[in-house]
Amino acid sequence: MSDHVHVRLSRGLSVSAEGQLIEHSHCRCGATFTKVFDSDGGEPEGPAPS
Repeated sequence: MSDHVHVRLSRGLSVSAEGQLIEHSHCRCGATFTKVFDSDGGEPEGPAPS
């Protein structure tokens, strides 16, 4: 018997009221995943120098 490996398929991104970036994904088996990226309160990044 083989083991199941979750393949995370993106469902999109959202931003919480607190400013956190939230990544939503799922597997074909029905499992869902949510990853939260905290903002550090720093300044936004500017464009890269050309």
